[in-house]
Amino acid sequence: MTQGQWVRRVVRPAAVVAALVPAVLLLRAVVTDNLGANPVEEITHRTGFAAITLLMITLAVTPAGRLLRFGALVQLRRMLGLFAFFYASLHFATYALDQTYLSGLGVSPSAIAEDIAKRPYVTVGFTTFLLLVPLAVTSTRGWVKRLGGKRWQRLHRLVYVAGAGAVLHFLWLVKADVRQPVIYGVVLVVLLGYRLVGARLGSRRAAPRARRSASEPTGARG
Repeated sequence: MTQGQWVRRVVRPAAVVAALVPAVLLLRAVVTDNLGANPVEEITHRTGFAAITLLMITLAVTPAGRLLRFGALVQLRRMLGLFAFFYASLHFATYALDQTYLSGLGVSPSAIAEDIAKRPYVTVGFTTFLLLVPLAVTSTRGWVKRLGGKRWQRLHRLVYVAGAGAVLHFLWLVKADVRQPVIYGVVLVVLLGYRLVGARLGSRRAAPRARRSASEPTGARG
């Protein structure tokens, strides 16, 4: 099998199953009433953890493909990113429903807005979620054509900003044990560093080729 066939027939189905595991476990916990003393907090924690984990895995797909010389892995990036957005949406929806319940006003956008403005970690989390929305909406091939490749790539670089926001949200959320958010922060720094180094090396390789092309006679270019 080619790399593409291997990804489509084996890796993608396995990735879908793995990405659905947190949702299945959460659903089972809800059905069996096994969410502990504070179900809303547990659901919020589980969905947030799944979202940030899948977001980091999404960012790691391209570097992993290059290091493993398995470029077809890039085919998983959109799917994994959409799963990350799915869990982020569940995370925000749980928070929003909890806030409206606590306010005693039914569906109360004002109560949510007030809480977002008041608590910094909620502000960062909500901003991160807003950044993910256009990335999810424009993840299709149709949007690549509408925006053009370069503009689409510039827009989707916001995923690194969203990753930083997710890590900061997690870090400010926890009160004592910061090991998990720190680990995610280190992973993000490594992935961003890999991207920056790769971009720098790519530009250095491209510069001599551009100079040679410019110095060639017009006729030699065919």
